[in-house]
Amino acid sequence: MAAILAFAGSNSSTSINFKLVELTTSLVQNHDLQTLNMAEYPFPMFSEDLEREKGYPDALIGLKDQIAHADGIILSVNEHNGNPSAYFKNLLDWLSRLERNFLEGTKVFLMSTSGGKRGAKGSLGVIEGMLPRFGAEIVATFSLPSFYDNFSEDGILDEDLKAEHQHALQTFLDSLN
Repeated sequence: MAAILAFAGSNSSTSINFKLVELTTSLVQNHDLQTLNMAEYPFPMFSEDLEREKGYPDALIGLKDQIAHADGIILSVNEHNGNPSAYFKNLLDWLSRLERNFLEGTKVFLMSTSGGKRGAKGSLGVIEGMLPRFGAEIVATFSLPSFYDNFSEDGILDEDLKAEHQHALQTFLDSLN
């Protein structure tokens, strides 16, 4: 039984990426699973001056410890103007200052979604290239386009996208064994 940490890269209380994370985690069985709502984790904008004057927020240290104890991470990143949100980039900046390789040995299922037809693929690509710099192993990726057309409370509506999501999730879960 692997320890899995799941969260979205968004701090919005109405995050569609968090909804995708919730759906994904509802499909996981026989693992120790913890889901975080990042809307409950406000962090100041990173600056070296702030780091020097105030150090690291307790919530950040706690999050880093949770990441360190996870065998795998389920992560869905949002997109602002074709890139990861400032919130998520800021979170990575803080975490990497605590420990450069804070994802060392961690397997990641990386997802994204947006209301548009590209499904936040720009952000997914940026983060897919960035996380290995911190030690992550990206095991599988999935992008859900046109969230409002392809998602309901029952899950992913398009059968091809649903099968693609399930295959990517299974690839991730198989890598944890």
